[in-house]
Parts: sequence; structure tokens; C-alpha cells
Amino acid sequence: MTWRILALSGVGCVALLAALGGIWLLMLPGTPAQGTTSAISQDETVATLAALRPPKRKRPQIAIVGINDMSETTDYLMPYGILARADVAEVQTLATRPGPVTLYPALKVQPHATIAEFDAAHPDGADYVIVPAMSHEDDAVVLQWIRSQAGKGAIIIGVCVGAKVVANSGLLDGRQATTHWYSVRDLQKHSAIRYVADRRLVVDRGVATTTGITASMPMALTLVEAIAGRAKAEAVAREIGLAHWDARHRSEAFQFTRPFALTAIANTLAFWNREQLGIALTSGIDEVSLALVADAWSRTYRSRALTVAGTAEPQTSRGGLHILPDEVTAGWPARQMPPATADLPPAQALDQTLRAIDARYGPRTADFVAMQLEYPR
Repeated sequence: MTWRILALSGVGCVALLAALGGIWLLMLPGTPAQGTTSAISQDETVATLAALRPPKRKRPQIAIVGINDMSETTDYLMPYGILARADVAEVQTLATRPGPVTLYPALKVQPHATIAEFDAAHPDGADYVIVPAMSHEDDAVVLQWIRSQAGKGAIIIGVCVGAKVVANSGLLDGRQATTHWYSVRDLQKHSAIRYVADRRLVVDRGVATTTGITASMPMALTLVEAIAGRAKAEAVAREIGLAHWDARHRSEAFQFTRPFALTAIANTLAFWNREQLGIALTSGIDEVSLALVADAWSRTYRSRALTVAGTAEPQTSRGGLHILPDEVTAGWPARQMPPATADLPPAQALDQTLRAIDARYGPRTADFVAMQLEYPR
């Protein structure tokens, strides 16, 4: 893993500082206690769905916006893949500038359009704008465009640390919100924002936010239900391998713990023992599975996932997105390829990947990755 990606992840830098401050490290909490989550009331579910109903069109226009220089992999690709699979809306991936979007910590894609091209084609704006985490949370072009879309009546959805981007646009002022566990304190620095714990999805007057990375899966399914009904959402959920979903969450289970910090330190300092793992990039590949698998392997601090193909030409994913290979090669070593997940539904592909990380690097690293993904194992 490159030092740039390590620095962007934030937790790596903090973990290295922890190695120099043993007292601070000892003050960190241990492994969070096991517990249960409270059920979401029917009234709350109904209110959430009502708040997410299409504001303009019967078949909505959904725009997923990112900056070209490092938007978060799963935040950007998972909503697209699920919504494209559902086929209940027109879904486009956008970038602020022409050219590919380099995702972090892995993958590179060619978006459908720039925001300028989208505006020219849709002067009345989108119905929904999905905002992933970005390496530059104060990008002036993105912030202005999000404000413009909100002004045209779009529902804005900040996925994971994309909530901080939405917060910087001013659209969360006076509203309730959530975000990735690692960024809660940053969100709380905005005195006008009311943080809500124990919810993976919070909707307040035209603006929605989610907890960490994997929350984009229940968020996308909730959006499908709001647009096309429960039966359609359940059908899509079965296809992606998710038996149940809702907004329930146990926030206290996700925090910067001593085991988390120690794993980050150990894996970061073992720089001589890193490897690159090749994922075969083929036509029709499921972008949700690819995002989850590449994201997870690239967060171990022991490995980085690369896409490999026999040609430099972009490969078209299941949902019609062009994905660029990282390496062009006729033969990548089999021992340097993670277990295949092509035959598994996306949710199960993530579970298998975490088991494979456990087998390759140990349970602490698997837990470390799940914590970053804010994924309840």
C-alpha cells in the first residue's frame, strides 16, 4: 500500500503516533462488548421512506458525484451497482473534470459524464445526488454543485465520510446526521449539526447521511424501496445476498480501540511483508463485489488489490460502467490472487473476503478491516 493511501486513511497516521505514545495507547478502550441493536419502529421506517420518495420524476434521475483524485471505492461503486441492478431509476456516475476517477484505496473507473455535461443534459437537476467520501472534503467545485442541485430540489445523500462533504456545503446545518465512526468528532465540530447515534441511515428534510462504507448497501436498498416498493427492494436484496436490512446500528461497537491501533501499527511497520494481489478484471464483472473485495484487501495494511487484465482496454461491468485495469498481463501468479468471488452474491463475497483475510493475515487484521468498513461481522 502506498504511503499516500496510508496517509489519506487517517487511522494509519494516528496509529503510528500511538506507537510513540504508549501511555495514550494504553488509555484506548479494548474490544467493544458484544450487544444487540434495537429494532426500528414501523413509524420511523415509514417516515424514512416517505422522506426519500422521488421528489420530481416517477423514474428518478440519480447522480453519484466524485472528484477525479481519490473518491472512496465502495461509496462510489456500491450505490451505482445496486441501483443499476434494480433498474428503477436512471443512474449516472459523475466527476468534476474529464477523465477517469481514481478511487481509493483501489480501482479506477471512467465515469459517465462530468458535472458540466450532466447539467447541460439535465438543467432541472437530479432527483438524488449521492456523495461519497473524497480526499478533498472542501473541493469548491463539488460543494457549489451540491448546493446547486439541492436548490433544484434534489435529495442529497452523503455516504460515509461523504457526510463531511455535505456538511461543508452547509446543507446539514440545523439537521440531524450521522457519518463513519472515525469522523463523528469532526462532524460534531459543526455546532449546527445534531449527530444521531445507532442509525445507519439518517434522513432530515431532503438530506440523508449514512454511517461507514458498507452502509451504502442498506442505504441503496432503502432508496429502491422508496422509489419502487418493498417487493422490488426485497428482490434486489435476495440477488445481492442480503437477507435483512434496515437502519439499525450499534454505534458503540465501532470505535478506535487498542486492538485496532495495535493492528494498524504492526501491519504498517511490517513494510517488508506487503504484497500486491491481482483481481482478474473481466467483462460483466459485478461492480459491487469488485468494490467490496478490492476495498477490503486494500485496507489490511498488508496488501493492496490491483485489477489485472490481458488488455489495456476498459472492461464493462455488469451495470455498464467502464473499469480500467491497473496491470496489463497475460499471467498473474495464482498465489498472489485472492479467492475468487465471481460466483457469490456481493454481500457473501465480502463475508468470504473477510474469512480469507483472517486465514492469510489472522483474525485481528480481519477485524481491523471490518472496523474500517463499519461492517457488523
